[in-house]
Amino acid sequence: MTSTFRTLTVPLDGNASAGGLPQFLVRDDVLCWTRREAGLVGFGEIARFTATGPERFLEADIWWRHLVLEAGITDSVSLPGTGPVAFGSFAFSKKSAHESRLIVPEIVVGVRDGRYWLTQLTFDDGHLTEEGALAALNRWLSGGSAGDGTSGDPSAEPGGAVVRPLPLADGASLHTGSLSEEDWMAAVASGVAEIRTGALEKLVLARDIVATVPSGVNAAQVLRELAVRYRECWTYGVDGLVGATPEMLIQVEGRTAQARVLAGTLDRRDAHGEAGIPMDYAERVLAGSEKQRHEHEIAIQSLTSQLAPFSEAMNAHDEPFILELPNVWHLASDVKAELAEVEGHVPTCLALINALHPTAAVCGTPTLVAGALIRKLEHLDRGPYAGPVGWLDAAGNGEWGIALRGAVIEDPHTVRLYAGCGIVDGSQPEAELAETWAKFRPMLESLGLGT
Repeated sequence: MTSTFRTLTVPLDGNASAGGLPQFLVRDDVLCWTRREAGLVGFGEIARFTATGPERFLEADIWWRHLVLEAGITDSVSLPGTGPVAFGSFAFSKKSAHESRLIVPEIVVGVRDGRYWLTQLTFDDGHLTEEGALAALNRWLSGGSAGDGTSGDPSAEPGGAVVRPLPLADGASLHTGSLSEEDWMAAVASGVAEIRTGALEKLVLARDIVATVPSGVNAAQVLRELAVRYRECWTYGVDGLVGATPEMLIQVEGRTAQARVLAGTLDRRDAHGEAGIPMDYAERVLAGSEKQRHEHEIAIQSLTSQLAPFSEAMNAHDEPFILELPNVWHLASDVKAELAEVEGHVPTCLALINALHPTAAVCGTPTLVAGALIRKLEHLDRGPYAGPVGWLDAAGNGEWGIALRGAVIEDPHTVRLYAGCGIVDGSQPEAELAETWAKFRPMLESLGLGT
């Protein structure tokens, strides 16, 4: 690229934008990161970086830093997420053929603490103006749906037999993916057997199902449903990867890094018929369970031990809290760290991700042993599922969740959904299978395929 990368950020009238970011989710090709009506929404694409393999995070980091190094930045708002921004999605596995990516949009709408802004990004030589940025935004918004707006893996084909009966609309159907339910439960049993040999403490096993929707997949509607129903989660949309994750891998603002770790899950439907307050039930069953507490402690230790070398100070909750979501309860802990300078620089979000991913919450521990066992037992390329998804700006700020409670839109009528469970000594295959269905529920409901 011979032209200079330039951006213009200006305030946007929030009074005309009541309802926050979800109202901007009007296109199937939108880039999205939103929680509690705030966050970022992107339109268009002016640059893209892709990579595979074990160096994908560092290669993306180098590309982004080089891109913004001499960028012409005009920013009258100066908040995290203003100026140059890229949305990203990374493959879970270093061995995956799925391309990790950073995407630089043409237009970004941002909302933070009630303040709205608009950023236009370009490599063109023309003069950037507020009027031009507003006109570009209006063009994207008035264009309506952009068709399927996806770029999933076209080589991935749905397979397996139809699973349990579901009240599916418009002739939609649901199929198992790489493994049948019985085979996946057998994989869980094999994982437990490996844990009992002492080879590892924890293993996270995922499975996939495939929804076929003859009437077509409306990605924008899926994102709006998730953003409204799951306000405490981070709703994401990047290149056909959509979902609402409750787990923050790393959030960086200046020199402060934060994470939210989840491990330990209880389906809220299990509380039906229980006497007393549902939250009391969750406290008793989750916080009072040695198995759930053990699984959670492994996840916390995994994150804090990897984050410690980059930190001057760190604190985490002494006791996990109960995170209440519409479909499940989780044991959760928040971790906060003040970042230290490494070789004269505060580490970037992607450098931190390179050190943190994969955590025990999505892989297991020890990581290498768990990763090898996942490849042996899952018979599944997770692609971007359970990989980092989020955004970063030129100042080093960013938010990267773990792509959970999500799916890949593979074509205009096909969606592949993923869910996984932490397996420890004492895990029961039938209970873990039921947990995957609880975790599929947000995506199934947002697709109109309610369970």
